[in-house]
Amino acid sequence: MSLHPSGSPVSPDLPTLRVAVLGAGTVGSEVLRLLSQQGGELAHRIGGRLEVIGVAVRDLARDRGEHVPAALLTEDATRLVQEADLVVEVMGGIEPARTLLLDAMAHGASVVTANKALLAQDGASLYEAADAHGVDLYFEAAVAGAIPLVRPVRESLAGDRIQRVLGIVNGTTNFILDAMTRTGASFEDALADAQQLGYAEADPTADVEGHDAAAKASILASLAFHSRVRLADVHCEGITAVSAQDITAAARMGRIIKLLSIVERIEEEGGERISARVYPALIPDHHPLASVSEAYNAVFIEAEAAGSLMFYGQGAGGAPTASAILGDVVSAARARVHGGVGPRESRYAELESIPLDELRSAFYISLTVQDRPGVLAEIAGTLSGYGISISTIHQELLDERGEAGEQARAHIGISTHRALESAMTASLDVFSSTATVLSIDSILRIEGE
Repeated sequence: MSLHPSGSPVSPDLPTLRVAVLGAGTVGSEVLRLLSQQGGELAHRIGGRLEVIGVAVRDLARDRGEHVPAALLTEDATRLVQEADLVVEVMGGIEPARTLLLDAMAHGASVVTANKALLAQDGASLYEAADAHGVDLYFEAAVAGAIPLVRPVRESLAGDRIQRVLGIVNGTTNFILDAMTRTGASFEDALADAQQLGYAEADPTADVEGHDAAAKASILASLAFHSRVRLADVHCEGITAVSAQDITAAARMGRIIKLLSIVERIEEEGGERISARVYPALIPDHHPLASVSEAYNAVFIEAEAAGSLMFYGQGAGGAPTASAILGDVVSAARARVHGGVGPRESRYAELESIPLDELRSAFYISLTVQDRPGVLAEIAGTLSGYGISISTIHQELLDERGEAGEQARAHIGISTHRALESAMTASLDVFSSTATVLSIDSILRIEGE
């Protein structure tokens, strides 16, 4: 049985392309819905019909809704991909997705995938298989859901020189940080709200620890700088340590905290290297990314000739992600019908990744200290000794000296000018070992100046 697309009348003489779908969850069911409802229009755009020949799932008994015909379901994914012209992979995970996609390409099928984790971990094997077998590999939905981002970076800006990409590419963490900013909620309370509303998974680790954003940063860096950037090359920090106090401090400085994926070209004497990193950072409240609220995504690109470009929209969800997938399906299908191949991997530059310790950043550090004369001078001296200059200081008394003579405490918030990451690490090591500093409450970077 196949889906019978509706829409404008389609000539029966058009060639038919067999489509296999791997996965029938939220995104997969939306892909099938769009293929059914828009099949006629898609056939006109492609110059060929799309026929879904099967949907591979792990559990045949599960009810998957009206848009996933039971007669299309199969547990034999291997047979399915070997019979297809196009394979749409929305099952996620590394295996069996990787084996199935490699098998599909070996049997002549082009692949459309939304699997960011697989592309970040082992995109090289997929690219090489696509080249070896003369098929296409498309992955627009892997980075920012419905936002057209992959195609502009690897095609529209192919004649330009991208210097930097700064983005909010995880909707869950943006929803949490936005809620903390708007309501003053703690991280734990904002996460609970996100889970209740369906913006966060029951196990939110991949999102809140930054792993999802890091996979996307790996893909973006590889595309932008024509080099293979592995997931292991991406420095990754999540938002679990961001506190309501940090949100308040950011507002006091005219800034807002966002989880950023940053990839940039670092020009050095004698050459260039790449930095790819994910961490929560303070950005000015007038920066374009500061206004990105709730679960939306946005990516800010700085290119040599084009200047500054911003892409904004829904970065997740069934229908938005399916929209990006269908765009790739049309592109891959056109190539099958009319001949030719789509964009190939570009990695001629082979730039190396720079370790985080060798980067320069501006910082905000929050310390709880003894409230006594000379403390500020001691802290400033430590920072100065490592070449770190202070931009601003905010001091607040936390409690008075107790009746039993306990030491009074104060909170100090310090923002710095740009300094080496290694220098800040060394300074924090000193603070950790001195009796003057009672605790290092937070360390955040400042971006977007």
